[in-house]
Amino acid sequence: MEVLNLINGEFVATEECLENLNPATSKQTSVIPRSTASDVDAAVIAAKRAFPAWAVLSYEERADWLDKIADALEAKSEEIAALESMDTGKPISLARDVDAARSVANFRFFAEQVRELEVERFEMEDASNHVIMQPVGVAGLITPWNLPLYLLSWKIAPAIAMGNTVVAKPSELTPLTADLLARTLVDIRLPAGVVNIVHGFGHEAGQALTEHPDTRIISFTGGTATGKIVASTAAPMFKKLSLELGGKNSTIVFADADMEKTVSGVARAGLLNQGQVCLCGSRILVESSIYDQFLADLCEHIEAMKLGDPSDEDTELGSLVSKEHRSKVESFIQIAKDEGGVICTGGKRPDFEDGAFLEPTVISGLDINSTCSTEEIFGPVVVVHPFDTEEQAVAIANGVEYGLAASVWTTDLEKGRRVSEALDTGMVWVNTWLHRDLRTPFGGTKASGVGREGGRWSLSFYSETQNICIKR
Repeated sequence: MEVLNLINGEFVATEECLENLNPATSKQTSVIPRSTASDVDAAVIAAKRAFPAWAVLSYEERADWLDKIADALEAKSEEIAALESMDTGKPISLARDVDAARSVANFRFFAEQVRELEVERFEMEDASNHVIMQPVGVAGLITPWNLPLYLLSWKIAPAIAMGNTVVAKPSELTPLTADLLARTLVDIRLPAGVVNIVHGFGHEAGQALTEHPDTRIISFTGGTATGKIVASTAAPMFKKLSLELGGKNSTIVFADADMEKTVSGVARAGLLNQGQVCLCGSRILVESSIYDQFLADLCEHIEAMKLGDPSDEDTELGSLVSKEHRSKVESFIQIAKDEGGVICTGGKRPDFEDGAFLEPTVISGLDINSTCSTEEIFGPVVVVHPFDTEEQAVAIANGVEYGLAASVWTTDLEKGRRVSEALDTGMVWVNTWLHRDLRTPFGGTKASGVGREGGRWSLSFYSETQNICIKR
């Protein structure tokens, strides 16, 4: 299979290509473009040319296009799930229920959001102020490999809904659903140049997109180290910038929590998508009085999870995204051992023929300031620590450079609210995890990013607010 760039409504090859592998089998699935700065420039030129005609469409007209995209993607839901599972190694059931469903929902949601937009008015004794949201221009969107179409649609939908045109750069590790989206946009005859998709390496195509003088918006989701590079490039050029970066998220379990629901909820929070979600609760803090029993129950629950072929409907845990990434995760496990950690379960490669598989791993006995307790691993590895008081739990949770998310598990909802408000994170769930209302803000504090997206925060980011004062 050959993946091509989508530029100005046409599919375009590049001089050099990259190999794309199925991480569960290590077999080649496709070749993709290795886009250069000139390829990115062609895409930006196309987007810039398409901008004036797209920007003058009404909200209703652009919302109708989003609904057309959603309808077309919904008809391909099973294909999306199969491609996503093959490209990322995640279980097909997860790809179907999360990736495919959410990709459709993103376009429908933002179509509804822009239809509900109204001009704000502020009256003075002798004048009226009208506050409107104007399109910005060309948006550069850079997305990661863990939730490929889910996050690509999360950025494209509000960007074009607000009248911008787009150049998107998906991860070179997971290009197949971006290619499906490109083919879908051509099939429904979305005006050429409104959405352009270029493939390739981040340090080549992604950097060229970030530093291009005609991209006025940059939205990046990925690692904190890369986010620093994106910020250092975009900020001096005064581009609108949104960074959704890494996390080392705490899961805080109090003794009064419903243990049966909490154990399964904590396992899901730590290991969904093999722990390759920025929101995963990989740092589990457990009240001391229940620590031993909870740790035993958690290990038992995790050991019962089915690790295997992502295409099997019963599989709960698939492969990691690549063998290189598995090696990185394994290096953290070795560091944990070197720092005195105890591998309570997992930590090894399963006895499979091939693929980037790794057993889900639970580590105890580490210091709260140890490497694996403070650095983002982005794999099926969780560390477990005891705490004695509410204040100590909050201090441990806040004692990292990240501030993306957390979850609190307790039957005392007042305590849950109190602890949540004390946490220095962008999002907190109480007695649940990854329970999302798309109207709410998404983003983190500290090294977890800059800005918020979701609902009206996305609409604001992808627009320029203009006040018009009319004197009577």
